[in-house]
This record gives sequence, structure tokens and C-alpha cells, in this order.
Amino acid sequence: MTAIDQKIDWQRRTVTRGGIELAVFELGHRAQDRPTVVLVHGWPDTHHLWTQMASQLARRYHVVAYDTRGYGASDRPDGDAAYRLPELAADLYTVIDTFSPDLPVHVVAHDWGSVQTWEAVSVPGAERRIASFMSVSGPNMDHLSVWTRERLRRPTPKSLAQALSQGLSSAYTVVFQLPVIPKILLSTAICPARWQRWLNKLEGTDPDNLDLAPTFRADTISGLRYYRANIRERMRKPNPRSTRVPVFEIVNTRDVALRKAIYVNSHRYVDRLWRNDTPTGHWLPYTNPDYLADMATQFIETIRGTASSPIIDRARQDGRHRLLSGKLAVVTGAGSGIGCRTASLLAENGAEVIVTDIDLASARRTAATIMSTGNTAHAYELDVTDSRAFAAFADDVTRRYGVADLVVNNADVSVAGQVLDNNVLAVITGSRLFGQRMVDRGVGGHIVNISSAGYAAGKAGILMFSETLRTELAEHHIGVSAVCPDQVGEQLQAMMTDLHRRSGFTPKWLERLPGRTRSGRA
Repeated sequence: MTAIDQKIDWQRRTVTRGGIELAVFELGHRAQDRPTVVLVHGWPDTHHLWTQMASQLARRYHVVAYDTRGYGASDRPDGDAAYRLPELAADLYTVIDTFSPDLPVHVVAHDWGSVQTWEAVSVPGAERRIASFMSVSGPNMDHLSVWTRERLRRPTPKSLAQALSQGLSSAYTVVFQLPVIPKILLSTAICPARWQRWLNKLEGTDPDNLDLAPTFRADTISGLRYYRANIRERMRKPNPRSTRVPVFEIVNTRDVALRKAIYVNSHRYVDRLWRNDTPTGHWLPYTNPDYLADMATQFIETIRGTASSPIIDRARQDGRHRLLSGKLAVVTGAGSGIGCRTASLLAENGAEVIVTDIDLASARRTAATIMSTGNTAHAYELDVTDSRAFAAFADDVTRRYGVADLVVNNADVSVAGQVLDNNVLAVITGSRLFGQRMVDRGVGGHIVNISSAGYAAGKAGILMFSETLRTELAEHHIGVSAVCPDQVGEQLQAMMTDLHRRSGFTPKWLERLPGRTRSGRA
């Protein structure tokens, strides 16, 4: 065991199926009120992927992680046939039956671990053994094959662009299926130190979170059999099946290997589906284990019926994944004008919206209008010039609904003596309060600052502040945009493009707002 393994006190066990020994690692004790959570890793990882996250989950659950066949301390059978998805799914069920024989388990899986768990939950009766499944950066191979075929059979510019984008992102998998070349490349080019540096550069992963197995170099080569055994077969002859297991998809929109468009058809095959798009990278379990552990806990407790979570409620899919589905937006000064229209457009695109105004009646009218269309909104009375009230508001929103994904600082009055307070100081206060919460959460976001119309000093102050804030928040993947609403008729293309590429969603609602935008990349 590594030093980190010893610190969290993994208890090693062994299970056998078909003559193949699997190394399994337990954390926490089994009890009626402590459900079992099974963690399944992908390439080129082992159970070490879950070290940071497992220590948090073990405070509440009985945690089981294992090295899948071909990795770490588990056996490495010869040939490719032993690594086909039905074999891998059967291994998972063996672990489940051994460590939680009486109660169904909750599975959190990543990469190829997710791919093989999709296979397991597609088995008839899977819901009797698997209570829930959180999938991180791992598609169902059959769903992906159908998705690709549909785009090639009925080509449109958009569908072809999506297929091409995914094809380019998956190009490495073609190389991985070659007989000799990938082994030579991996054996000479990859080592733990280089892998740590690469993940740090690619995703900002803290090297202290990277607990790699002593077998890392051998695992990178052994794991190639997963690619050879499954990709060509499933892409050539897909067999999409439905599941009754509740599924939560964590879609990392900065994933170098998987485009978010490939998950669009999941609702066809899942009775109860949740989804959350975040501007994070492929190795989320390493990069932000705190966030993933928190999401897994909230999802598990929701499925168990022991607690409710507004974050999980927002992520529930209804068969149509709208642009801002699962997002929480805060709009100040939303009782009328641009703020009201902005809040309505956000809601139309799937966001849950918090609307504020100094006049509570106006905020309630905006919220009622949004609710009448079947969307969700909540009204607050807020004087944005009152910093204490603003802080209390931010605390209350976070406690009740979670961290905001998008904040629109819009409040504006035309009384000369109050212009500076409302249009500069209030924007600074709102950006600081909600921006810090975005930073602490660690999965990005976006702040939109709407400058006052007709007041040069206030407008210049907001633009300069936004430019500075954008630079400060860039490393956290939080975008900052400034809108000048006096330039009626210009489209906010720069901000729309920025939010799409950097923040995990495509805000076409911004096309319908009048204004001039300065948008920054995060």
C-alpha cells in the first residue's frame, strides 16, 4: 500500500470469479444505516483514483473500491476476450454480492469504470442490486454508437460537426487498438511524474491529489485491452438497452476525450435520469474530489429518500435537455426592464432563477410570470446598496438552493446621488459574494455585470472592474462579462461564445438582449 492508502486505512480483501482474483479495498464498516458505495475506476487508474473522495464518503457510508481486472493488484488474464464488457459487468456484480449481499449498492464510476457499469445496469433486474449509478466521464458504448450512426445517416451541418468533434477527441482510441505501437509509446513516454505534470497542466490538478499505484506504468499498457475488446465490437453492432436504475450523469464540458453532445440521448434508455454539466475536465475525481463526493452524497440521499436537495432536483431530466438545465441563476434588479427580461429568458432555457428587486412586489410579479410558464423562480427583496443585506441574501440563497452558476448584477436607479453606489459598489459586492462561492465550489461559473446606461463614470468603473475580476478568476474557470445596454441592437456574440466554451452551457438567451458586451475567457 502507498502512504496515502495507509493514512485512510484501506482494508484489503480478495474476491474470485472464474479463476480471476480481484483486489478489493474497504473503508468504513457495514451497517443497516450505512449503505455500501462501490467505486469503479477507469484507464489508467486503480482504486487509488478514489483515495481523496473515499475518505469523505466513509464518514457516512461503507465504501468499497476495487482494481478492475488487468489493473493494480488484480489478476491480468491473457488475451482481449477476458476484458469484454459482459465479463467486467459480472466482476462488478461479484463484488456487490460479496460485500453487500442483502442490500443494493450505490455505484460511482469514472471513464472505463463508468462504461462497464453502464453494461451492468443494463442487465434485466439490475435495480435489485444497484440502487443508483453516478457516471463520470463515461458513456454507454451502445448509446454512443447509436448517436454516431444517427448523425452520419441524417447529416446536417450541426450533426456532422458534432460527430467530427467527437471523432477528433476519440482519435487516440484508434491508436490504442493497434497491436504494437501504443505499447511502445506508453512504455517510453508515460511515467508517474510525467502523468502528474500533464494532469496539472491540462486540468490544474493538485499533485497532492494524485495517488498513483506502483503498477501505474504496467497498468497503462494492460488497460489497452479494454479498448481492443470493446470499441470496434460495440460501434459495429450496438445493442442499446434500457435501465430502471436511477442514473446521474456528470458531464465534464472541458473533457479532452468526450464531447457533451454524446450524452443527449441518455433519456431514451434511463427511466430516471439526472444530469449536471460542469466546466471541468476528464479527471474530476482527482481534480475536485470534494465536489464529486458532495454531489454523490446528495444524490444517494435523494434516492434513499432521507434528504432533499435543490441541486439534485434541478438536475432531474424530463426528456429535453435545455441549454441551462440544472443551473442556478441570480438576477438583481429583476422587477422590470432588462432584469425582468433576462430572468425570463434564463428560465425559458432551463435555469432555476432567483429574482431580486428593491420593490418586492415587482420581484414577485417577475417570479409569478416565470412560474406561469412551468419554470422555476424565487423572489427576494434586496437593496443592493446595503452590503449587509446583500451578504445575508447570498448566504440564504446558497443555503437554500446551492451555489449560483450564473450571476447577473443588473440593479440600476437613475437618482444621480445613488448611481455610483448601485452601478459600481453594488456590482463589486455581488461579484465578490457570489464569485467567492464559485471559487470555493471549484467547478466554474459566470458573472455578468450590466453597467448603467448614460453615466460614463459608472459605466467605466464597471468595465474596468470586470476586466480586472476576469483576470483574477480565470484560473478558476469563472468567466466575467460586462454589458453596456445603451447600445441597442448589437448582439452579445462574444459573451455567448465565452459562456459556451468556458462555462459549460450555450446561452442563446443572450442573443435576444440588447447591448454591447465585453466578455472574457476563463
